[in-house]
Amino acid sequence: MLKIVIAGGFGVGKTTAVGAVSEIAPLSTEEYLTEAGSQVDSTAGVEAKRTTTVAFDFGRLTLNDAPVPMELLLFGTPGQDRFVDLWYDLARGAVGAVVLADTRRLDSSFTAVSFFEDIGLPFVVAVNEFDGAHRYPCHEVRTALELPDHIPVVTCDARDPDHVAGVLLTLVGQALKSAPASLERPTFPAALQDAS
Repeated sequence: MLKIVIAGGFGVGKTTAVGAVSEIAPLSTEEYLTEAGSQVDSTAGVEAKRTTTVAFDFGRLTLNDAPVPMELLLFGTPGQDRFVDLWYDLARGAVGAVVLADTRRLDSSFTAVSFFEDIGLPFVVAVNEFDGAHRYPCHEVRTALELPDHIPVVTCDARDPDHVAGVLLTLVGQALKSAPASLERPTFPAALQDAS
């Protein structure tokens, strides 16, 4: 059982991705955008957006046919920068994260990229290819986001379950490659260490 965070800017498709791939009815905390929130939630580039995640989305995907059968627990973050404090809670215990990106508003991805770099959580960047958006090669997205070569950059359609599953498998592979040596030896809570 692996916990995965799906993050990114406002309107990049996090709720859509969780819903597309989840084998259960996803838990969603979507609320309608209001006039009062228009001062802080810019819908530039996503004018048709009517709702936003205010806590998290949750879904589950079981991969029985993977080389090692696994169950993925998916937690989608809210996209606005004002909710970043919540990301710490959502990232606790996660093996890695997917940063969804929208090339029409690539600057909205910087917060998520910086967040996961700062906390040291392995991540991949998945460019959600929106209808009508210009398609950029992955190496150009990598350059624009100033990502090192070891961070995978892939493309996907967040509406397509197979695309999202492929991104999740790429992340699991990245997490395994990035696993610190400390994973070889189990760590125990301080109270248990004191008792030994």
